[in-house]
Amino acid sequence: MIPRYSRPQMSAIWEPESRYRIWFEIEAHATEKLGELGVVPKSAAKALWDWWATDPVIDVPAIDAIEAVTKHDVIAFLTWVAEQVGDEARFMHQGMTSSDVLDTTLAVQLARASDILLEDLDQLLAAIKRRAEEHKYTPTIGRSHGIHAEPVTFGLKLAQAYAEFARCRKRLVAAREEIATCAISGAVGTFANIDPQVEAHVAERLGLAIEPVSTQVIPRDRHAMFFAVLGVIASSIERVAVEVRHLQRTEVLEAEEYFSPGQKGSSAMPHKRNPILTENLTGQARMIRSYALPAMENVALWHERDISHSSVERFIGPDATITLDFALARLTGVIDKLLIYPVRMKKNLDRMGGLVHSQRVLLALTQAGVSREDSYRLVQRNAMQVWESDGEKSLLELLKADSEVTAALSDAEIEDKFDLEYHFKQVDFIFDRVFG
Repeated sequence: MIPRYSRPQMSAIWEPESRYRIWFEIEAHATEKLGELGVVPKSAAKALWDWWATDPVIDVPAIDAIEAVTKHDVIAFLTWVAEQVGDEARFMHQGMTSSDVLDTTLAVQLARASDILLEDLDQLLAAIKRRAEEHKYTPTIGRSHGIHAEPVTFGLKLAQAYAEFARCRKRLVAAREEIATCAISGAVGTFANIDPQVEAHVAERLGLAIEPVSTQVIPRDRHAMFFAVLGVIASSIERVAVEVRHLQRTEVLEAEEYFSPGQKGSSAMPHKRNPILTENLTGQARMIRSYALPAMENVALWHERDISHSSVERFIGPDATITLDFALARLTGVIDKLLIYPVRMKKNLDRMGGLVHSQRVLLALTQAGVSREDSYRLVQRNAMQVWESDGEKSLLELLKADSEVTAALSDAEIEDKFDLEYHFKQVDFIFDRVFG
């Protein structure tokens, strides 16, 4: 992952030294239980933990040099540890296979990454809630197909985002639970050369569940689910980002990314204030979603295992979690500092001569005894004149001048249907459902 889109805490999970430290803990915990079962001397685990207690530096280049000869990363690591610990290290990895170490390590890394992502989501939810309450009753236009529809509030837009990310959080909790799975079952997963108690011991020490049937690998449907959830979260990020980008368009300008002192928008045009953060989030969302497909393709491995999944996961594990961590933090910053323009929202709301109240007039005519077809015809006939005048004509005045309309509704009754506050009478109800 490139440093530009990385944050230190998440990146650290995927550093080689972090990976090797997890490898050691798995091997040492397994050796510890093997000692308790009498399979290896108890002194073997003691030697490993005594060396570990010295807080040794993991010599990554030295391990890489061994791997250059062995062409096997786990063997290279075990060889290097044996050089540090001495003769007792020969009892490491008894009855285990490389996937026991690799798959369990990936489970630890993805669980730790999930914990950071859950913290990110909590911070994002807090920012959205604060801004939603701030603009709970700020009137703005709701759009469908990009066209003015009916009035909403900006707080409702943000409440929708809050509810969406709250669902994302629940999905990630479930995905974390599913991915945090340990397998120490030996070649082809039969426990032929290692007692299942070893697996249980390692799982307990690392805070993992146990994979019930692990062939030689943990089944990759778990990983497919995990990366699919990350892709859904990325899509939710993009939905909000695209909304901000549209609202920042010059001809709309109802909200805008914070533009800091000294910031430049264009190398050629000094006037520009571009939505670069949310455009960047759209790009990052595309990348995160792209990692879900290879994770799904990893599910179909040959027989008890092959390693076609291995190279894929070396890419997508770090890249998906690091990018999503960055994206969630960036979106939190965008929401937290978002510039919101209520006056411009009201101006846009009023721009089309009251067309946004057309449905209320339609319903009033039907309730006054006019057929729905005729009611629609009467309102649309006047609405089209407003459209063609680019909002210069008023729907209210046109309706009041239409004899067919006034035959069913009085001027006062028509005017009543243009009350903006009417549209917001259920805002409290919706907020209670979202925020509780």
